[in-house]
Amino acid sequence: MQEHTASRIAAYATSSFTEHLQRERPDLLPYNRVLPAGELPPVPHATTIVALTYAGGVLMAGDRRATMGNLIASRHIEKVFPADQYSVLGIAGTAGLAIDITRLFQVELEHYEKIEGTHLSLDGKANRLGAMIRANLPMALQGLAVIPLFAGFDAVTGVGRLFSFDVTGGRYEEQEHHSVGSGSVFARGALKKLWRPNLDEDTAVSVAVESLYDAADDDSATGGPDPVRQLWPVVYTVNRAGARRIPERELAQIAGAIVETRAIAGREA
Repeated sequence: MQEHTASRIAAYATSSFTEHLQRERPDLLPYNRVLPAGELPPVPHATTIVALTYAGGVLMAGDRRATMGNLIASRHIEKVFPADQYSVLGIAGTAGLAIDITRLFQVELEHYEKIEGTHLSLDGKANRLGAMIRANLPMALQGLAVIPLFAGFDAVTGVGRLFSFDVTGGRYEEQEHHSVGSGSVFARGALKKLWRPNLDEDTAVSVAVESLYDAADDDSATGGPDPVRQLWPVVYTVNRAGARRIPERELAQIAGAIVETRAIAGREA
């Protein structure tokens, strides 16, 4: 009896909450659900996410629109979340499943910290997120793909780093900037023109908002700044001090300046 209890305690004490859940309650994992037979109904999809490095850290931003086929499913969805104190996660793909995986990833990092008494390394975090996306592959093959973008501050090197993933869980470290989602090709074009080494934080935020503005201009699934509804992108910065969400009042000023600049350029053209 004592041996059995000891083995149960040892199993619970694993530093991976996902592994513990896989052994004890696999039905609770987002990607272990049994889908009903037949064709899947339309589900909300989330786009677009951008990330870029700046002097002393890394930034991630996402628009607020989710689409379902040709319909706007939501104008208020949030696609960028703090993963822990020093990293952030952006989601593209099947919105509901992506949010569930995000919550599981947040618990995974918190559980590791409580068991080990220290933060998981940034590479370790990216590897664990890749394993979760790989576990979701059967769902992805049925049309429920999740494609994240991950970024954080590396305390060892003292710089911000960002990682992209493919549908099989492949992990790729990106340099300078990256974007995912249906509007990513347009956002990436803007980032190539606007990004430069050692941007200060304020300029980096402006670059991210402008790249999302460009994506929304050409991609119907990406929502641009909406002054009527007072809707602005969700933007997080991560540096040595930790993750911080940019206040909406600052984003309103930045978006307003971008719109005004383009309006003036249009009148002068």
